[in-house]
Amino acid sequence: MSKARIDVLDGAFNAYVALPPGDGPAPAIVVILEIRGVNANLRAICDEYAARGYIAVAPDLLWRFQPDLDYDPDSPAGWDLAMKIHAVFDEAKAMDDLYATLDWVRGHSRSNGIAGTLGYCLGGKLAYLMATRSSADASVGYYGVGIEKSLDEAAHITHPVMLHIAGEDRFVPPEGQQQIVRRLATIPDAEAHIYPGADHAFARKDGVRYLPEAAALADARTVAFLDRHLKSG
Repeated sequence: MSKARIDVLDGAFNAYVALPPGDGPAPAIVVILEIRGVNANLRAICDEYAARGYIAVAPDLLWRFQPDLDYDPDSPAGWDLAMKIHAVFDEAKAMDDLYATLDWVRGHSRSNGIAGTLGYCLGGKLAYLMATRSSADASVGYYGVGIEKSLDEAAHITHPVMLHIAGEDRFVPPEGQQQIVRRLATIPDAEAHIYPGADHAFARKDGVRYLPEAAALADARTVAFLDRHLKSG
């Protein structure tokens, strides 16, 4: 496991990189952070997907606020920090960072040119936007916030996408959840799953709202989906 440095027009940022066993070509996954940063949980997700045969790279999309940030938003001080980051976070620039990361990983010496995205919370919405705006070969988003307000972009989806929605997510009202499900149901190779009783961040293993049963189901669906669409060729 290592760090890479990726250049963009207004600077450069770090990315955590986990490589699969062996030395042959492999598909890649851009793992997109929560507002917590590229922390131990996100690095562990990268490591898990590397063990499954993927190049996994997690770019530090918070570098303009503070490079290599890692904190607990479930604490009062952490929540305050999360709100400060949210107030200044530039989604358009973060997308530029993700496009650069996708290009970078496709150019990696171990890459076979196939690459998808996988995001959580903040990254869940960004994974959806990568499905609508980029050439990512497949995208998965967990409990993204605000996707229901960007469903006009769903018409631009040309590659498979899967979204996991927390049924009790306080940031996404039930009406918004149903709008997402209905819209994706009209798109080939697109699907959205609602997890009843699950709250936001239900798949974060070190989080206070971790729900093992829902997380296991979502993760199993994700692994099968990514394997089907990124490894089938």
